[in-house]
Amino acid sequence: MTSYLRAANVKDGVLDLNDVQSMNFSPSEQVTFSLREGDVLVTEGSGSLSSVGASAVWRAEIKGNVCFQNTLLRLRPREGVDGNFLGWWARSAFGSGIFASIASGANIYHVSAERVRALPLLLPELDEQRRIADFLDAETTNIDRLTTARRQQLAALDDRAYAGVSEALVPGSLAAPLGAWPWVWLPKLPEDLPLVRLGYVCLLQTGLTVDGKRDVSGDVVTRPYLRVANVQADHVALDSVTEITVPRGIAARSTLRPGDVLMTEGGDLDKLGRGTVWKGELPGCLHQNHVFALRPDSERLVGDYLALMTQTLHGRCYFESTGVKTTNLASTNSRKILNFPIPLPGIGQQRNLVQEVRRNLDAVARARSALGQQLNLLSERRKALITAAVTGQLDVTTASGRGVDVT
Repeated sequence: MTSYLRAANVKDGVLDLNDVQSMNFSPSEQVTFSLREGDVLVTEGSGSLSSVGASAVWRAEIKGNVCFQNTLLRLRPREGVDGNFLGWWARSAFGSGIFASIASGANIYHVSAERVRALPLLLPELDEQRRIADFLDAETTNIDRLTTARRQQLAALDDRAYAGVSEALVPGSLAAPLGAWPWVWLPKLPEDLPLVRLGYVCLLQTGLTVDGKRDVSGDVVTRPYLRVANVQADHVALDSVTEITVPRGIAARSTLRPGDVLMTEGGDLDKLGRGTVWKGELPGCLHQNHVFALRPDSERLVGDYLALMTQTLHGRCYFESTGVKTTNLASTNSRKILNFPIPLPGIGQQRNLVQEVRRNLDAVARARSALGQQLNLLSERRKALITAAVTGQLDVTTASGRGVDVT
C-alpha cells in the first residue's frame, strides 16, 4: 500500500496531512505519480472558481514513496529551478486569480496541465530565486504571526462579550455557581430576581409546514416566510427569503409580529435556543414550523431581554443540557423552550439591562470590525507581496513554460 495525496490535502501554501489515504499502485503508476521533494502540488478542480489552483510544496513530510491523485497537478522543477521559488510562483498565480482565469467548466472548474504549462514564468538566476523564496518565507511568517495575534484578539472579544452578557443578566454565574439541582450552573440569585418559567410570561407560536401537496386553489395569500437558515444567533438574514402560497387561515396562525423572539428547533448544539428579535422587517412575514416565535407579555417581559438571556451562560447550559443530540446536530421542542427558567426583574430594570448590555456589545462590535479590517489588510498585503516578489518588480528574465514539467 502506498500513501497518496488528494486535492483535499492541499490548502493555500499548506499540506494537510491529517487524512492521508493509501492504495495499491502498479509499478508504472509508481513511476508516473510519485512525488519528489520540491514538487509543487496544484489542485486541478473545484466547485468554486476562487478555490481552483490552491498549491503547496511537497517537502517529503511522509517517509517512503508517496504518490498523488489525478485531482492534482504536479509542477516538477527542472535543473536551475528552485522548488520553493516555484511554490511561491504558484501561490501568486492562485492569489492573483491567474489559475482561475484559465479554468474551464460550469459547476466544476478545472485547470488543465496544458494551460498551466503555457503560463509565463519570470525566472531569475537560481541564487536570486532562492533569495526571493527566503525573503517571502520570512515576510509571510511575520504576516502569519500578526494574523494569529489578531485572531486571538477576536476570540478574546467573543469571550468578553459572552462574559459581559452573562454577568449583567445573571450576576455571579461565571464565578459563583451553587451546584444546586436542577440548575447546577446558577449562582444564588437576589430576592428581587425571581426565577420564572418562560411559559408564564410568554406565548409560543408554531410555524407553518411546507407542503407541496397543499390545496391552494381557494382563499389563499402569498407571503415571505422565514426558514431556519434565516435565523442567526444575533440577527435575521434576509438576503435569501423565499415566498409561499398558503390558505389565509394558515397564514394568520403563522404571521410574525414585531417584538417576537425567534428560536430555531434544531441546529448546532452551541447555537441551540439562541433568540433573535423580529423587528417587522418584512410586513406579513410567516415562519416555518422549524422556527418558533416567542411572543412576550409586554407588561412582564422585554423581547430583547429574553433574546440576550439565551446568550448567557445560563441560557447556553440550559439548552445544551436539555437538547436532544445526534452526531452533528441537536434539537429542542416547544415544551423545553417554555420550561426555560429566566431570572425576571421588573420591566424597567429589564430595559435598563438591555441598554447596558447593548452598549458593551456595540463596543465589542466596533473592536471586531477594526480587527476584521486589519485581517483583510494583512491578507491583501500577503497577496501583493508574493506577486511583487515573483514578477517584474525584481530583476528577472522571462521564460514561458520553461524549466517546469507539469503532469
